Order: sequence, then C-alpha cells, then structure tokens
Amino acid sequence: MRYFIYLSYNGTNYHGWQVQPNGISVQEVLEKCVGVLLGESIAITGAGRTDTGVHAVQMVAHFDTEKTIENPISFVGKLNNFLPKDIAIQKIVPVCADAHARFDALSRTYEYRITQQKNPFLTQLAYQYVHCLDVPLMNKAADALFDYIDFTSFSKLHTDVKTNNCKIMRAEWTKSGDMLIFSIQADRFLRNMVRAIVGTLLEVGKGSITIEQFREIIEQKNRCSAGNSAPAHGLYLVDVKYPF
Repeated sequence: MRYFIYLSYNGTNYHGWQVQPNGISVQEVLEKCVGVLLGESIAITGAGRTDTGVHAVQMVAHFDTEKTIENPISFVGKLNNFLPKDIAIQKIVPVCADAHARFDALSRTYEYRITQQKNPFLTQLAYQYVHCLDVPLMNKAADALFDYIDFTSFSKLHTDVKTNNCKIMRAEWTKSGDMLIFSIQADRFLRNMVRAIVGTLLEVGKGSITIEQFREIIEQKNRCSAGNSAPAHGLYLVDVKYPF
C-alpha cells in the first residue's frame, strides 16, 4: 500500500527535510516514528526538500508499507503522540501505487515572512528587517519574474539539476500590520531560489537597485550578480498541488 502523508513542521531544530549524514532531519525523524508504529523499515519521499531552518505549513510525502492502515485517523493520532512537538501530521490518505509526492506535484507555493519590528516571539519564525521598503516597487519587480523561465541567477551553485528553468505562476508581496509576506508559486524551485529572489527584491525595495537592474540580474544567469540570500528562518513551504 502507498500512502500520502500531509504534515507541518518548525524547521528550527532540523538540518532540513532530507536525511543528512551529520545532522538530524525531518525525514529521518518521520521515517523512524512511522516505522516503529508499523513494525517495519519505512522510506519516505517528500514533495521537495527544505534547507536547514526552513519551515513547512504543508509538506506532502509518500511511503509504502506491507500493511493496510485500517484507521488513518487513529494512526495520525498515535503518530502525533510519538513525534516531537515541532512536527505535526494533518492526515494520511491511501493513494494508487504509482502516485508520487515529488514527481506528480503540479506546483509548490512558498511564503517568505518578514517582521519590520523587533518581536521576541518571531525570532526563529520570521526575518527581522527594519529598513524602509517600497513595497509597490518590489511588486513591480516581482512581476518581471513572469517574463523569464531560466533562474540560474537565483540558484545555488554546483547543483546536480539538468535545467534551471521554472514556470512561476504567482509572485507578490502583501503587508499585514508589521508583517510583510512574499508569496511565490511555481512548478518547481531551484536550491536556494526563493531566498535569493527575496534577498534581491529587498535590494529593490530599499532603493539599492532598479527594476531594470533586477531584470539584468536575471538575464545575466549568474548567481554572483544577485543579492544575498534572505535567512532561512523566514521561509515556509505552504502548499503543494496535485492533479488528484
């Protein structure tokens, strides 16, 4: 049987989603807990991987088991009791044998959250950034992302992907009180892509570069041309869409 598992986590204490040789990961903890409850070795495949310190409002993953989970709601309750407090399961649903959490995803949506005032309750949950920002100008710059598909300038160097092409479906800044949120949806994302885009858009917002220069950065296809990556703790995976 194959199951999709929907979960959220606070990434502060983890070295990202994916199993690491020298650090605890969300995937590792989840595989161990699900395996103990099912009494077998379990491998879990996520919709993508989040970096160290990055959070997820909704991550989707799949796993195979020799057993049938007769009561998924009860299983979720037992699993949540077993997992640490910073990982929570929303639901587990049976899917067809060839459904794939990563390859079947139509899109993923991330949010980058910024607090513009010091807030001790958001220290590891939002980027504290107190510079004055021109949000309408940042949105005009974000609109430029729709005109491109190659985002090499916002990709981590020396990755093993075959293409740096992505189709961006949404990119906008919204403001709510002291919080500034950048939402971006695409069919796929490159390593470090959202944080690099945010860091560069912040340069636009504080007047360090123009929209025309932002476009030139994209067109140069050179990571060294873009701004610094925004810190990991402000980034959240918030949604993964599937055709089923």
